[in-house]
Amino acid sequence: MTDQMQKEADLASGKGTADALSHETRGAVKCLEIGLINNMPDATLAATERQFKDLIGQAADMPVRLHFFALAEIARGEGAARHICTHYADVETLLHGQLDGLIITGCEPKAASLQDEPYWPSLARIIDWAADNTRSTIFSCLAAHAAVLHLDGIKRVPVGQKHSGIFDCAVLTEDPLMKGLGPDLRVPHSRLNGLDAAALTASGYEILSASPRVGVDIFAKRQKSHFVFLQGHPEYDSESLLREYRRDVTRFLRGERPNFPAVPEDYFDPLVEKHLVAFAERTIDGKSRHPHRELASLLDDVHPEKTWRASAAGLYRNWLCALTARD
Repeated sequence: MTDQMQKEADLASGKGTADALSHETRGAVKCLEIGLINNMPDATLAATERQFKDLIGQAADMPVRLHFFALAEIARGEGAARHICTHYADVETLLHGQLDGLIITGCEPKAASLQDEPYWPSLARIIDWAADNTRSTIFSCLAAHAAVLHLDGIKRVPVGQKHSGIFDCAVLTEDPLMKGLGPDLRVPHSRLNGLDAAALTASGYEILSASPRVGVDIFAKRQKSHFVFLQGHPEYDSESLLREYRRDVTRFLRGERPNFPAVPEDYFDPLVEKHLVAFAERTIDGKSRHPHRELASLLDDVHPEKTWRASAAGLYRNWLCALTARD
């Protein structure tokens, strides 16, 4: 990230960012105005913020100012609430301005139906706003599921065993968003639900990339704003899936989930993966005397390689370039 970009991102991360969202301001600073609505849980709130900062910094060949927003209806702990109060603006400020691009992340659901979540009315209103007031919006993972449910009534479906790992996805189109990414791109996925490709295409969505293992990866809908939907997480840092795997194993050990999580695919070094599979078998059979300690000994010094770095930067570089090309 250039010094100028970092400075602008830092300046835009506090309250009052709506002051910079008008067309006049955008023209004055001659940079792209990108909003991030960060709906991730408290434990990953700051990490998600950092991941998108880093990714956009790697991808951008032009000045970018990043604005942070939060939905007021998502319950937060004291620390996260204080961080949001200091560094974020309420999404209500968006309704009085415009952005070049917007990124919306998902929120771990609590209700059986996404439409029953307390934040649903606000999120639906933002989706409608984005259609008229952004050049393009990216919906990340659970946000993609929420968006297609709101826009076209398409419901997500359980995938059975959780999709977790790094997957090679085939590029299916010559859309400019996918330029230079094919024939395959590597993408982290971490989800329990998915979307049916036939249902998406029947409603006018174009599938841009997909995998035999995890189904639809990236899809899009061209309208006044180009809506782009990601079922994966190209923004993840090298240890995101490790942290999630450790969390899920810990939940199993505490009796908070019924089954032991599968090791993320094509992510760990083969020897580490072999040890983790053996650990899972011992733990399930009750043969690990101190599973918490054993888990720590297996993972504390593990640092997976970010093998999807080039794919992620290429995707976001194409997205940012498309925003400037539509001036």
